[in-house]
Amino acid sequence: MVARAGYLGATIVIAKGDVACPAKALREMAGCGRDRDWAIFRPIDRAGTVRPSRLTCRSVANIVKAYAARARFDATLFSGHSLRAGFLTSAAGKGASIFKMMDVSRHKSLDTLRDYVRDAELFKDHAGTGLL
Repeated sequence: MVARAGYLGATIVIAKGDVACPAKALREMAGCGRDRDWAIFRPIDRAGTVRPSRLTCRSVANIVKAYAARARFDATLFSGHSLRAGFLTSAAGKGASIFKMMDVSRHKSLDTLRDYVRDAELFKDHAGTGLL
């Protein structure tokens, strides 16, 4: 699926998924008939009503921290930014092209991208493999 990020004037590609499909979810949301601003991530109140505003960066951080805690991780080590770093680390671990990764993350510098990829290849083709 190709989506237009109109306020930025950018075109992005959203890959289909086998377990969870963001492209399908986005298509379903697009068909919900809203005429106002098209915020993808919106708050849901206690009654289950989807609010018209956008999630704030603080809200995203709080959601990530809450799920990290539920998974018994130290929530202080996680933030919304963890999603970006985790995506790039997972993509690198699966052998994704660094140029394709930069297309998604919109990094302009390989050095900056390298800082995001956390330990994805520590043991891959390690020089000491087979020595011990």
